[in-house]
Amino acid sequence: MIKNFFGGFILEDLLKKLEESADYIKQRINRNKIDGGLVLGSGLGEMADSLSDSTIIDYKDIPNFPVSTVPGHKGRLVVGKLGNKIVACMQGRFHYYEGYSMDKVVFPIQVMKKLSAEFVILTNAAGCVNKDWKPGDLMLITDHIKLSWDNPMRGPNEDKLGLRFFDMSHAYDSRFLNIAKEEAKNLGINLREGVYMFLSGPSFETPAEIRAVRTLGADAVGMSTVPEVIAASHCNLKVLGISCLTNMAAGVLGDVELNHEEVLETGLKVKKVFSQLIRNVVEKI
Repeated sequence: MIKNFFGGFILEDLLKKLEESADYIKQRINRNKIDGGLVLGSGLGEMADSLSDSTIIDYKDIPNFPVSTVPGHKGRLVVGKLGNKIVACMQGRFHYYEGYSMDKVVFPIQVMKKLSAEFVILTNAAGCVNKDWKPGDLMLITDHIKLSWDNPMRGPNEDKLGLRFFDMSHAYDSRFLNIAKEEAKNLGINLREGVYMFLSGPSFETPAEIRAVRTLGADAVGMSTVPEVIAASHCNLKVLGISCLTNMAAGVLGDVELNHEEVLETGLKVKKVFSQLIRNVVEKI
């Protein structure tokens, strides 16, 4: 029996657990597949409420699913129609800092693959590192940096999900990026483009860390998304990532205290335009 010694799933049981989760969702939604998945970050979850013909499933009811513990995350899966697509929207995600192992953090992404999804759109609330931008801006993620030691695909590989060694050169689908830029232009949104850096959290970064992040070439920093992108790339899901820049990162504006309430407040302020952008993109992909 092969175990992940850091609290994750037993490898030989992973496919079984994925099937159990996917089968339960299929029964609840009365469908055998979805077109894609959306992961909605802090303060952005209300977009799922606009789906038509939707089914709401609490995470706690889905076999093998973790439970979201973060304020601003409702902790439920909403499956329904968004334009011309059937999508599964996660109202809240799972984070490494909550104490979950990386393989549990990305488990829902793999379940989406089992539901025959072809794409996943990942959103997040991020700290703005680029001094020329401001809170409330939206940033199209063109690439990312991950310097943390852990990786969701660490340990024995499940060949039925993806390759042992897989390319990350084009983790963010170029066609999706172009569609997002075009739709943002049509909506009059000044969509930034930049690099997102993953740090584990839950503490916000220090000013010195933010200076280092900027030197390394990142425009935004956060505590999510990158593990999900890695898992999506592993199982050949196409990815689009968009950050809502909810606050200036530590030290950018001097001695300003950071807090999660600001993250949620800024997310709420931009939710309407953010939701419309996502809706338009889903229509075109």
